[in-house]
Amino acid sequence: MSHKKLFIPGPVEVKQDVLDACAVPMIGHRVPEYAELHGACVPLLKQLLYTKNDVFLFTSSSTGAMEAGVRNCAKKGAVACMLGAFSDRWYQISVQNAKKTAKCQVEWGKAIRANMIEDHLKTGEYDCVLLVHNETSAGVMNPIEEIADMMRKYPDVVFVVDAVSSMAGVKIEMDRLGIDVLLAGSQKAFGMPPGLTVCAVSQKAMDRAKTITDRGYYFDFIEMSKFSVKNQTPCTPAVSLLYGLRHQLQKFFKEGLDARFKRHTDLRDTCWAWLREYGFELFPEKSFESVTLTCAANTRKVDVPKWVKLVSERGYVISEGYGKLKNDAFRVAHMADCTVAELKECLGVMSEELKKL
Repeated sequence: MSHKKLFIPGPVEVKQDVLDACAVPMIGHRVPEYAELHGACVPLLKQLLYTKNDVFLFTSSSTGAMEAGVRNCAKKGAVACMLGAFSDRWYQISVQNAKKTAKCQVEWGKAIRANMIEDHLKTGEYDCVLLVHNETSAGVMNPIEEIADMMRKYPDVVFVVDAVSSMAGVKIEMDRLGIDVLLAGSQKAFGMPPGLTVCAVSQKAMDRAKTITDRGYYFDFIEMSKFSVKNQTPCTPAVSLLYGLRHQLQKFFKEGLDARFKRHTDLRDTCWAWLREYGFELFPEKSFESVTLTCAANTRKVDVPKWVKLVSERGYVISEGYGKLKNDAFRVAHMADCTVAELKECLGVMSEELKKL
């Protein structure tokens, strides 16, 4: 089967050198060689996230670490910031873990603002905020700086951030922003296969976890910490993916973090220029658009599913609008190791197939 290049929000296109890095002979996870591998990844991840906090490596999708954030950090209750399909999941996770949960909700395409969260925190009923930084269903990037500034007024509230589709593509200074839990999966801006989640955890979050008795086991921060100091994990890790992670992190720093982040803004600008040229508009409200993914409104009223199918038949995979936006929007992801030249190839095929509709 011929390979189709992925320009979807995840899994993203994975370069051959990354696949090769993962495809090495297996080792045991309790041998010195594994500890060396694990220990090589964590300091680089701390640099990437601008943090001195612990960084845990979970063998799971990002949703697992989202649940970890809820179970370890929400004691009195959580404020779930909801602006699309994936941020709405925060509410579901919290409720299904029997946490008192407030909805801080806006319509798709809008951003969560600091004052909206603060309205719930002022009540004193909640000690955890659950925020998605970059909502891929609607292409919205929440104003993390503004929200972080407000959160400083509530030092007893744990700030949990899902950076699933922004981490490694956008600069996120964890310590400066006062984020307590910061998580992302390997299959998006890290440019790797799925199955591994990076989760940085502050001392405040660790202290909160110690006060909660029903944290579970697999995603227990305290249990993870006991093994992390030995460069291990409590349960069997995704060893192959750690080889890929080490390879990718070394590439990140060879490219340079600032250069990497600029490449992602260049990719965004390239996609936006194409939208303007072909008469489409951005779906998110102005000033809150994603950097790693473009969600465009179907202002030309084309048959989006048919268009996506035609583009796929040419070897490029883009996304329809998510869920209720199926024919009202379309999405093009541009993250990880994608280059401007590669994105232009995809956009060129989109242009050609658009003319056939």
